[in-house]
Amino acid sequence: MSDSLKGRVALVTGGSRGIGAAVCRALAASGAAVAINCREQIGQAEKLAGEIAEHGGRAIVVAADVSQRNAVANLVERVTAGLGPIDILINNAGIAITRGVDDLTEDDFDRTILVNLKSAFLCTQAVLPSMRARTWGRIVNISSGAARGAGSIGPHYNASKAGMEGLTRGYAARLVKEGITVNAVAPSLIETDMMSGQPALVSRIPLGRFGTADEVAKAVMLLVDNAYMTGQTIALSGGMAFN
Repeated sequence: MSDSLKGRVALVTGGSRGIGAAVCRALAASGAAVAINCREQIGQAEKLAGEIAEHGGRAIVVAADVSQRNAVANLVERVTAGLGPIDILINNAGIAITRGVDDLTEDDFDRTILVNLKSAFLCTQAVLPSMRARTWGRIVNISSGAARGAGSIGPHYNASKAGMEGLTRGYAARLVKEGITVNAVAPSLIETDMMSGQPALVSRIPLGRFGTADEVAKAVMLLVDNAYMTGQTIALSGGMAFN
């Protein structure tokens, strides 16, 4: 896929580490200019941008809280000014507040929906004008196996990711005639910061190991590269579940 995305501009929310960082590297390796969004991990994001530049790619860091409408509008303006109109949006930003049913609070629920689900809505709405103007766009939402399974984080997290998959199908159906595809990737038990300190969870995975961020990035790139696939969710679970 080398240079297959040359001339395209991608925005990856929560792109400073883990799955987001792996997706940024994959997009840059395919020729896209990449805007790495983060809220707090600016140092990590700048290090990643430097790494991409060393390999001949283009990347900028744009800090913003994507759960806030004004911040998202400013983010898109800055990316457009720095790299050009956004062609590819990866809605990856999210939080995982682990709670039991009896410990789950209203604030936990509201915050999770705001960051995991509303951010995807805000960012999608903000990039649609430029995608429509160019009659080309790729939107990939990073969901989770928890959207359809029990999960280990809590029902608030399940709800946020199930909502993201509903958002995916709703936008896909309405944008399909405008050259814009909208899909989701739903990883389960990937070796990232979220899984640190939980080695016992490996016993749930038939494949016998955690997935990797690079494996998730490959699924994202499959969707970015495919103009005929829209409204779909690709699951990566190591054999734990089948769609």
